[in-house]
Parts: sequence; structure tokens; C-alpha cells
Amino acid sequence: MKKAMKYLLKVAAIGSVLALFSFPAPLLAEEAPIHIEANHMTSTERDSTVVFTGDVDAKQADVRIRSDEMIVHYTKAAEKAAESDKKATQQVEKLICTGNVEISRGEWLGTSKKMVYLSQERQVILTGNAKAWQGQNMVSGEKIIYYLDEGRSEVIGGRPATTVGEAAGQKAPSRVNMTILQN
Repeated sequence: MKKAMKYLLKVAAIGSVLALFSFPAPLLAEEAPIHIEANHMTSTERDSTVVFTGDVDAKQADVRIRSDEMIVHYTKAAEKAAESDKKATQQVEKLICTGNVEISRGEWLGTSKKMVYLSQERQVILTGNAKAWQGQNMVSGEKIIYYLDEGRSEVIGGRPATTVGEAAGQKAPSRVNMTILQN
């Protein structure tokens, strides 16, 4: 009976921590302005992109993204106007951040080598030594995907796979790591 109770308590604790790593509200608000600072900026109208490099610091509402480089892909104003009766404006379609990526919201913090935000899919994808903290609790993997509108996250892989058998050349699956601090 004691073993069953301990098991249920552990499952409940892990479930509650996993719930902390989901976003019940949209991460990037469509209406809020985006403020970006960097050492250098290059805009290419032909590709509908703006590239920011050097100590990039972007803020929108309560979200902050920092990285070495950020590429903003946006819609063309004429395409957006044709889709709706609104006046011609440009909207962010995708953000790609590389190098020392940090994304934070409240007391949640995610870090990785690369981050992709897909506006239409409402997903944030952290890859390359991806880690997320909520307070003192941490989860890590090779890829962390946040499905913003569904309020859930998925962590894939962790440490590099190792060879299981030389003859077979098989690789062991990579693993997800989570640390739960209990008081």
C-alpha cells in the first residue's frame, strides 16, 4: 500500500511539473508591437526578411527573446491585403533565432542553440541542447516543441545516442531529462 501511494504521489508531482511547461495563453500576441534591438540589421524586400545580428534583444508584451541572430520572415503587404479587407500591413510569419537563444515569459525560461517560431501553427520549437525552466524545475532534450493554442509541450530526445552493438550498428534512443526539486 505504501509503495502504491508513493508511486501515485510521484506521478502527480511529475504531472503537475509538466503542466507548468505548457502555455495556457498565446505566447506572442498578434496585436502587440514587437521591439527589436541589435548591433546590425539587414532588410531584404525580395525575400520579405529582416536579419538582426549581434546581441539581439526582442520584446513583445511579456515575452523576451535574446539571441546572436534573428531572422524575421514577414508577409508581403499586398498579399495580406488581398486576403482580407483590412489595410495593407505586414505580419510576422516566422522567426528563426540562432546562437545563445533565450526565450522568457514570466518565470518560464527556455534556452537552446536554435529557436523557430511559426506564427500560423502557433508553435515555438527549441532545438540543440534545448532546456526549459519553470522556477527551479528543469526539463531538457534535443527538441522542445510548444503547441501554444493547445497548451501543451513535447520534449524529444536528450543526450546523444550511443552505439548498442558494433556488428548491428544500432543506436540506443536518446533520452529526455527532467529535474524536479521537492521542498
